[in-house]
Amino acid sequence: MKFADLIADRAGVYAGLKQGVLIGIAVLAVTIQPSGSATSRLSSRSAPPALAVAIPAAPQAAEFGEVQPGDDARGIADWVATSRDNRRLAFAILDKRAAQIYVFNADARLVGTSRVLLGAAPGDDSVAGIGQRPMDQVRPEEKTTPAGRFISHPGRNASGEEVIWVDYDAAVSMHRVRIVDPKEHRLQRLATGAAEDRRISYGCINIPVEFFDAVMKPLLGASQAVVYVLPERKALADVFPAYVARNSTIQTSIRHEKRG
Repeated sequence: MKFADLIADRAGVYAGLKQGVLIGIAVLAVTIQPSGSATSRLSSRSAPPALAVAIPAAPQAAEFGEVQPGDDARGIADWVATSRDNRRLAFAILDKRAAQIYVFNADARLVGTSRVLLGAAPGDDSVAGIGQRPMDQVRPEEKTTPAGRFISHPGRNASGEEVIWVDYDAAVSMHRVRIVDPKEHRLQRLATGAAEDRRISYGCINIPVEFFDAVMKPLLGASQAVVYVLPERKALADVFPAYVARNSTIQTSIRHEKRG
């Protein structure tokens, strides 16, 4: 073989190898894209860690013990248990319609549940720029608790109060219930069984002090976690499309296993 032909053959081999490597990288990038809702409000400071997560072959059920949640809360919890969307982090599900929060460890076992206080106004979105506005400039209809999938992280608010940030840009956090105005009767509202009575905040999630200290702080107040806030006006499919796409198969399989 002539020297020129040998060079040409080697060039062809190298080109083929280069093309194969580039294709392999592209396939890998598509394969490892993280799952989750397109409506998540995530900033660069709160991006989930890049972890290799083994997805179970069969649908899994979250462990609620004796607690009986609503259908949407149970469905989201089972989806997280199956898909590992929580990325091995503790997570919480906030059912706004019931004004109830469910807190799980990384293995989808319920650690505790509690009534909470929520934004006074119904709605599933925060008004643009509301996190930069003084509280006295927030109109009544803007006091919403946004729905979506959030990466939470512990921190402190402008008053130095210990909080768990849910949506930092919108200034939405979870914190111990505070008596802002005695006329609001926040402690009495937490004690009531009517969910509509627990709509009083500017959008933050007020947690009973004992529950915050015993459950929230150890699990969500020490590091990043995932918070799933269920919608009250939007369709679940609009907020959690990845869940809805798999929900039918997951729930059907789980029901069959329980019957068997």
